[in-house]
Amino acid sequence: MKTILKFIILLLVFHNGFSQNLEAKIDSLISSKFKSENPGAVFLAVKKGKVIYRKAFGMADLEMNVKMKPEFVFEIGSMTKQFTAISILILAERGKLKLDDEITRFIPDYPTHGNVITIHHLLTHTSGIKDFTSMKSIKDIAREDLSPKELVDFFKDQPMDFKPGEEYKYCNSGYALLGYIIEIVTGQTYEDFVVQNIFNKAGMENSYYASHDRIIKNRVSGYRDKSGYVNANYISFSIPYASGSIMSTVDDLLKWQNALNGNLLLSPNYREKAFTNYKLNNRTNIDYGYGWHLEKVKSKTIREHGGSIFGFKSMGIYEPTDQIYVVGLSNCECNSPTVITKEIASLLID
Repeated sequence: MKTILKFIILLLVFHNGFSQNLEAKIDSLISSKFKSENPGAVFLAVKKGKVIYRKAFGMADLEMNVKMKPEFVFEIGSMTKQFTAISILILAERGKLKLDDEITRFIPDYPTHGNVITIHHLLTHTSGIKDFTSMKSIKDIAREDLSPKELVDFFKDQPMDFKPGEEYKYCNSGYALLGYIIEIVTGQTYEDFVVQNIFNKAGMENSYYASHDRIIKNRVSGYRDKSGYVNANYISFSIPYASGSIMSTVDDLLKWQNALNGNLLLSPNYREKAFTNYKLNNRTNIDYGYGWHLEKVKSKTIREHGGSIFGFKSMGIYEPTDQIYVVGLSNCECNSPTVITKEIASLLID
């Protein structure tokens, strides 16, 4: 009995030493990039359901001298695409649409230039539609509050970049169209659909469709570096829309991941459609599913997506074998959490 007790004590000592060493390594990674007096970040790391790491660094508001806290709310940019993709899969599972439906079923006057463009093409960035964020004229509408139709009208007459399915090219226009299709199919706003069918079901009480007008408790300020930190440029949230206008916290994003894992939002068959590595017409893998990049870290396949919007950067990574989830949120567009997030995931895979 004494031998067993000694063994258990040794295991606990080893585990505590390992945990402290891991925490020190992560602290060192983050503090080297996010200084206490500068715009900061929050990082969360989870393995097999246990929170391994949850800390805030730097400042949430430079003008008010507010230090960052782990529960603070960030704009997450293109991580929004995960929520749009799952919303489409929810509608597909309910029989409201099919993934191989042509977009002209919902937007009859959309100019396809003789091509067949499907919802699948929009989800996988293989539609060939021009990314409206690459258009020089976007500066003319960046501050305007547009309806989804007006946003689609802004880019729909642009020439195609390639024929659908022939190439993979990251495209915010595709996800704007998906948001518009969600509204057409449901008769709800994109915001209302996501709140009712994802945020409420997952218990994400501190996640929002972004607004400049609404009072959002614990909202952090966004910055950019212009030979010194300055406030982020203003953009109407109707522009990033379903491709980039969600706000959240690291804790809510963990709830999001748990809701996906627990089949709370979709059946396993439909959920896995989001994490399938799809192919071009020539059968080449694109390393993208529906709303997630599919990459490798130490031979393990990870599901990841980052975000970038005026004043903010984000990155979330999930490795399913060891159930590792790492998310980093930053409030300066000058300082991305992507590399550190991947390094933390790599440490946990070890």
